[in-house]
Amino acid sequence: MFRRVAIIGGGAAAATLLGELLERQPPQPLHLDWYTGGAEMPARGVAYGTGSERHLLNVRAASMSMFAGKPRGFLDFVQRDDPSISGTDFLPRRRYGDYLEAEVARALQQGKAHGHDVNIIPFSVDAVVPESDGVTLIHGDESHRADAAVLALGALPPQPLGGVSAAALDSGRYVVDPWPLLASAAEFNPPPRRVVVIGLGLTAVDVLLELAAQWPQTEFTAVSRHGLLPEAHLHKAVAPADDSAELIDSMRDAPEIHRWLHLLREACAQETDWRPVIDSLRPHTSGLWRELPLEQRARFLRHARWAWERVRHRMPPQILTSITALEQSGQLQRQSGRLQSVQLVDDALQLTLSHADKTRTLHADLVIQTVGLDTDVRRTRHRLVRQLLTNAHITADPLGLGAQADGAGRLLHGNASWPRLFAIGSLLRGTLWESTAMPEIRQQARNLADQLLGD
Repeated sequence: MFRRVAIIGGGAAAATLLGELLERQPPQPLHLDWYTGGAEMPARGVAYGTGSERHLLNVRAASMSMFAGKPRGFLDFVQRDDPSISGTDFLPRRRYGDYLEAEVARALQQGKAHGHDVNIIPFSVDAVVPESDGVTLIHGDESHRADAAVLALGALPPQPLGGVSAAALDSGRYVVDPWPLLASAAEFNPPPRRVVVIGLGLTAVDVLLELAAQWPQTEFTAVSRHGLLPEAHLHKAVAPADDSAELIDSMRDAPEIHRWLHLLREACAQETDWRPVIDSLRPHTSGLWRELPLEQRARFLRHARWAWERVRHRMPPQILTSITALEQSGQLQRQSGRLQSVQLVDDALQLTLSHADKTRTLHADLVIQTVGLDTDVRRTRHRLVRQLLTNAHITADPLGLGAQADGAGRLLHGNASWPRLFAIGSLLRGTLWESTAMPEIRQQARNLADQLLGD
């Protein structure tokens, strides 16, 4: 077992791994260094740091436990305050942040009782030097040695889309990261009159609902490649009719995207609703992804990713109701198009969009980018990731999906894996594809804890 382990990152993935390690009772006490990156609220991260009641979990309460071995963890937590809450409810993300903090506090107390030493370091790690017999971590003028280190960094800092001019960025009217804007939206006086949101995924939905409530006179235009919102969950949970074993076997026999889409359409056509079919794939998605050749993964990203994201990452039905109301009132319009450029013209931004071989322009007082997680380590501004890549300690996924790793989460350098440097969460998208939601994170944390504490 590794007695001294460093966990780098202050979000839910890091907190879940910390909890898994402190839950165990290994033969020898652990020393854990948790580098939280200066997060004001360790464990919550960006995803669960929101205080808005409009921002709901996109997974039902019964499926959101922090620990794979305690499937009712989150539900039991919220029912202590409100027994009327059902496992099928979609609750505010703020409540999940409360749960994460409570579980971390409980784990720390339990770890202390078991003799473990936990050092919470509220700083970012500037550099990591992995070696065969350990890992050196550097922050500021200090360096520390660990037997093993785990990168639990979450999403990388978002980068502006191509075509956005420097003048547009310097103006402050083009917002690359929407979350600080949401926290300060009430300070806009007066609010912007015309806002364009680039992207129509779940983050865009959060942004639109929050800003439309705070800026009721603002007109919103949301633009994406196909102009479609995420699909919605059903009001009632529906279990898959079977385990889709026949479908899974057929997909494994033909690891090719065109064939897979054909098989999925056939399977969905045989059911009264397509959602159980998609949900039945969840335990198998990472295994199927690993069987796809690189060229087929690239084809998926080019042609099918947008459709998969719509049906796989769905929004609660009440959120769909709220978004529909915004559209019916005329406050929100959706458009299809690809962003070509954003220029500063006088005191506004001019967007050039292309669709069906035609171009058109939009004008906005504010443009907000909401295009999903950034996991491309090749172009990130993240200091630690840049250091690791520059020094060839990690290898970038060729499709921009994080860093290459083996199936156990050990990071690769060239064709070899480091025996003591691991990753969990979004950095593993290239290896596992589905690697950002809590049901996947908690299983990764459990498996990684087994490795770190094993022989």
